[in-house]
Amino acid sequence: MKLIKTHALGNDFLLAATDQLPPKAERATLARAVCERHRGIGADGLIFYTLTASGAAMELLNADGSYSEVSGNGVRCLAAWMAFTSSRISAEIEIATDAGVKRLALLERSGSRYTFRAFMGEATNISRVALDAGGERVDAVTLRVGNPQCVVLGKPTEARLYTVARALAVHSHFPGGTNVELAEVQAPDLVRILIWERGVGPTSSSGTGSTASAVAAAAHGGAARAADVVAPGGVQHVEWTESAAYLTGWAELVMDGRWLGEGGAR
Repeated sequence: MKLIKTHALGNDFLLAATDQLPPKAERATLARAVCERHRGIGADGLIFYTLTASGAAMELLNADGSYSEVSGNGVRCLAAWMAFTSSRISAEIEIATDAGVKRLALLERSGSRYTFRAFMGEATNISRVALDAGGERVDAVTLRVGNPQCVVLGKPTEARLYTVARALAVHSHFPGGTNVELAEVQAPDLVRILIWERGVGPTSSSGTGSTASAVAAAAHGGAARAADVVAPGGVQHVEWTESAAYLTGWAELVMDGRWLGEGGAR
């Protein structure tokens, strides 16, 4: 099975064409095998893609084999592969996801790194809720940016990431689980975050998490509606307009190889 390894600010994904995959019932097993850091290739998720006239359609499984509606970094990783492999690629690529169509405008290429501005759609269901997690009562902002997000405004620390954020990700308030960000507004146009992703755990970056953090910070933390979001892996820029959110960042191609393990076609 041919697999492409990519990453966006260290948030890494494996890409596989849908027509070479095993039956759907076996794909979670495949995702766990190839994403495993020591016995597999290693990644935060496995993206299945099918090329379309305007770009591609994708599905995403997390490293633990669970389903995810979309990944903001993942759509950029797939768009980077498409831009690399097609001489006919346009300046705008459409990626159909289970959270709607994401339109990506290619801004820059430098070697194997591609920078895109992506239409992420509308942030919805923005609300505040008080929850008990990790031994404390937290005031959280919950919302959807195609997938569920829970943002806790305040100083992000590693200790709270492994207690509060970890507990929130599987809290009973979120029947399907949620992505969690600890977010601090350091200036009106600067938000710093730590991330606990549903089905993965701590990640160095998250596109939807950065988007959600910027929206929550603007709605309830005094941030501007356009801000840089700094995660451990680097900086992404988020613009939140009246109708949609836009995410700008880069993705990089790492490897074009073949999976020889079990759980998929050779």
